[in-house]
Amino acid sequence: MMQVFITDFETHRGSIRAVRSKVFIEEQGVAPELEMDDRDEKCRHAIVFLAGQAVATGRLDIEKAGKVGRVAVLKEYRKQGLGTAVMGALEKVAQESDLSEIWFHAQESAVSFYLRLGYTIDSERFMEANIPHFRMSKKI
Repeated sequence: MMQVFITDFETHRGSIRAVRSKVFIEEQGVAPELEMDDRDEKCRHAIVFLAGQAVATGRLDIEKAGKVGRVAVLKEYRKQGLGTAVMGALEKVAQESDLSEIWFHAQESAVSFYLRLGYTIDSERFMEANIPHFRMSKKI
Protein backbone atom coordinates (compact mmCIF):
# COMPACT_ATOMS: atom_id res chain seq x y z
CA MET A 1 0.00 0.00 0.00
CA MET A 2 1.31 3.45 -0.95
CA GLN A 3 1.74 5.97 1.85
CA VAL A 4 2.48 9.63 1.03
CA PHE A 5 3.75 11.94 3.75
CA ILE A 6 4.50 15.63 3.87
CA THR A 7 7.41 16.13 6.21
CA ASP A 8 10.38 18.23 7.11
CA PHE A 9 13.88 17.19 6.07
CA GLU A 10 15.12 16.32 9.55
CA THR A 11 12.37 13.78 10.24
CA HIS A 12 13.03 11.71 7.09
CA ARG A 13 16.60 12.76 6.20
CA GLY A 14 17.88 9.20 5.72
CA SER A 15 15.02 8.07 3.49
CA ILE A 16 15.03 11.26 1.40
CA ARG A 17 18.79 11.12 0.88
CA ALA A 18 18.71 7.40 0.04
CA VAL A 19 16.17 7.88 -2.77
CA ARG A 20 17.85 11.00 -4.16
CA SER A 21 21.35 9.52 -3.97
CA LYS A 22 20.28 6.42 -5.87
CA VAL A 23 18.46 8.39 -8.60
CA PHE A 24 20.58 11.51 -9.03
CA ILE A 25 24.08 10.51 -7.95
CA GLU A 26 24.27 6.81 -8.84
CA GLU A 27 21.90 6.62 -11.82
CA GLN A 28 22.35 10.07 -13.40
CA GLY A 29 25.90 10.89 -12.35
CA VAL A 30 25.11 14.21 -10.63
CA ALA A 31 27.94 15.34 -8.36
CA PRO A 32 27.01 14.87 -4.67
CA GLU A 33 27.85 18.50 -3.89
CA LEU A 34 25.28 19.61 -6.51
CA GLU A 35 22.57 17.23 -5.33
CA MET A 36 22.77 18.02 -1.63
CA ASP A 37 22.31 21.71 -0.86
CA ASP A 38 21.39 24.10 1.92
CA ARG A 39 17.71 24.38 0.91
CA ASP A 40 16.57 21.00 2.24
CA GLU A 41 16.07 22.25 5.80
CA LYS A 42 13.94 25.15 4.50
CA CYS A 43 11.65 23.03 2.31
CA ARG A 44 8.58 20.88 2.81
CA HIS A 45 9.19 17.36 1.51
CA ALA A 46 6.88 14.72 0.08
CA ILE A 47 7.98 11.14 0.56
CA VAL A 48 6.29 7.98 -0.68
CA PHE A 49 6.64 4.63 1.05
CA LEU A 50 5.68 1.22 -0.36
CA ALA A 51 5.75 -1.68 2.12
CA GLY A 52 7.76 0.48 4.51
CA GLN A 53 10.44 1.40 1.95
CA ALA A 54 11.00 4.96 0.73
CA VAL A 55 10.63 4.88 -3.06
CA ALA A 56 9.92 8.47 -4.15
CA THR A 57 10.42 12.02 -2.93
CA GLY A 58 10.31 15.69 -3.88
CA ARG A 59 10.46 19.06 -2.17
CA LEU A 60 8.70 22.42 -2.23
CA ASP A 61 10.60 25.61 -1.45
CA ILE A 62 7.94 28.09 -0.36
CA GLU A 63 10.53 30.83 0.23
CA LYS A 64 11.51 30.58 -3.45
CA ALA A 65 7.96 31.31 -4.64
CA GLY A 66 6.92 27.67 -4.85
CA LYS A 67 9.94 26.05 -6.46
CA VAL A 68 9.62 22.28 -6.67
CA GLY A 69 12.83 20.31 -6.75
CA ARG A 70 14.58 17.00 -6.35
CA VAL A 71 11.61 14.93 -7.54
CA ALA A 72 12.90 11.36 -7.69
CA VAL A 73 11.36 7.91 -8.04
CA LEU A 74 13.50 4.78 -7.74
CA LYS A 75 13.94 3.23 -11.18
CA GLU A 76 12.18 -0.06 -10.37
CA TYR A 77 9.08 1.83 -9.15
CA ARG A 78 8.55 4.21 -12.07
CA LYS A 79 5.37 4.25 -14.16
CA GLN A 80 3.27 3.35 -11.11
CA GLY A 81 1.88 6.81 -10.28
CA LEU A 82 4.40 7.61 -7.56
CA GLY A 83 5.71 10.76 -9.26
CA THR A 84 2.12 11.91 -9.70
CA ALA A 85 1.51 11.28 -5.99
CA VAL A 86 4.59 13.35 -5.06
CA MET A 87 3.53 16.24 -7.29
CA GLY A 88 -0.06 16.12 -6.04
CA ALA A 89 1.12 16.28 -2.43
CA LEU A 90 3.45 19.21 -3.18
CA GLU A 91 0.69 21.05 -5.07
CA LYS A 92 -1.58 20.66 -2.04
CA VAL A 93 1.09 22.14 0.25
CA ALA A 94 1.53 25.03 -2.19
CA GLN A 95 -2.22 25.72 -2.18
CA GLU A 96 -2.33 25.57 1.63
CA SER A 97 0.57 28.04 1.67
CA ASP A 98 -1.42 30.48 -0.51
CA LEU A 99 0.88 30.19 -3.50
CA SER A 100 -0.72 30.84 -6.88
CA GLU A 101 1.89 28.97 -8.92
CA ILE A 102 4.57 26.34 -8.59
CA TRP A 103 7.60 26.09 -10.85
CA PHE A 104 10.75 24.05 -11.34
CA HIS A 105 13.56 23.10 -13.67
CA ALA A 106 12.47 19.83 -15.30
CA GLN A 107 14.91 17.40 -16.81
CA GLU A 108 14.23 17.08 -20.52
CA SER A 109 13.49 13.36 -20.09
CA ALA A 110 10.65 14.20 -17.65
CA VAL A 111 8.98 17.02 -19.60
CA SER A 112 6.25 14.79 -21.06
CA PHE A 113 5.37 13.57 -17.55
CA TYR A 114 4.93 17.14 -16.30
CA LEU A 115 2.98 18.18 -19.41
CA ARG A 116 0.48 15.39 -18.63
CA LEU A 117 0.06 16.91 -15.14
CA GLY A 118 -0.85 20.29 -16.62
CA TYR A 119 2.49 22.10 -16.43
CA THR A 120 3.71 24.36 -19.22
CA ILE A 121 7.20 24.97 -20.57
CA ASP A 122 8.41 28.51 -19.82
CA SER A 123 11.93 28.55 -21.22
CA GLU A 124 14.31 27.41 -23.87
CA ARG A 125 16.34 24.28 -23.17
CA PHE A 126 19.27 24.90 -20.79
CA MET A 127 21.90 22.81 -19.03
CA GLU A 128 21.97 22.23 -15.28
CA ALA A 129 24.29 19.66 -13.65
CA ASN A 130 25.21 18.58 -17.21
CA ILE A 131 21.59 17.54 -17.88
CA PRO A 132 19.23 19.34 -20.30
CA HIS A 133 16.37 21.12 -18.50
CA PHE A 134 13.37 23.38 -19.14
CA ARG A 135 11.69 25.75 -16.71
CA MET A 136 8.09 24.65 -16.20
CA SER A 137 5.21 26.04 -14.15
CA LYS A 138 1.55 25.62 -13.32
CA LYS A 139 -1.07 27.92 -11.81
CA ILE A 140 -2.64 26.30 -8.77
